[in-house]
Amino acid sequence: MIHPSSVISPNAKIAQGVEIGPFCYIGDNVEIGEGCVLKSHVVLKGHSKIGKNNQFFQFSSIGEDCQDKKYAGEETYLEIGDNNVFREYCSVHRGTVQDKLLTKIGDRNLLMAGAHFAHDCIMGNDNVFANGVTIAGHVIIGDFVILGGTCAVHQFCHIGSHSFAGGGAIILRDLPPYVMVSGTKHIPQGINSEGLKRRGFSPDAISTIKKAYKILYRQGHSFSDAIALITKLGESEPSLKVLIDFLNESVRGIIR
Repeated sequence: MIHPSSVISPNAKIAQGVEIGPFCYIGDNVEIGEGCVLKSHVVLKGHSKIGKNNQFFQFSSIGEDCQDKKYAGEETYLEIGDNNVFREYCSVHRGTVQDKLLTKIGDRNLLMAGAHFAHDCIMGNDNVFANGVTIAGHVIIGDFVILGGTCAVHQFCHIGSHSFAGGGAIILRDLPPYVMVSGTKHIPQGINSEGLKRRGFSPDAISTIKKAYKILYRQGHSFSDAIALITKLGESEPSLKVLIDFLNESVRGIIR
């Protein structure tokens, strides 16, 4: 299950059933859970704890020192959950002492070829990053987010659950849950209706989310008034809670 050409630190912890292909490198303090597969030429470094059944394709670099110029070799961490896929040339960096020391990825995420997930970023579950997606430091991403090819997300932005960004989008502010965005000027394009249908949202829930979108973007309300109106609308629709909480907690300001 381990190719003889791979270099593995004696301090690494590798569970039963892990497949390690040729020319991989596994450094000190790396923990790999059951059922993980390293295709070939994969590098796992640092204090990196990796869950079960993750797949790492060739030339992916996971747990490397971050590219923040303030980083001075401190002991920082990476945590990866279960059933994630990291395609060719993915890079994921550990955290920094300026934040929580931690970069964290949840479960069932797909990072396609060339995707970059920077230091101190936190990601939930069931997200898809298409080829060349670039996430700057300190970004927080919810669940069921889809980012099209070559999307770029500015540092400290928050990306809400069930949102969608078309290929090439440049995201400079917080992207609320359910909202679709496209283009270098990150222009809102309605809600992710098709994605919500696929995930089992009822027609009534989708209709109410559309009403919330119109309040936020189409009716000329101030931000505080929009939150108040959406909060009232949310009294009859639980799915709006994630949107209301996101709007109330946004520090960088949402895409408008």
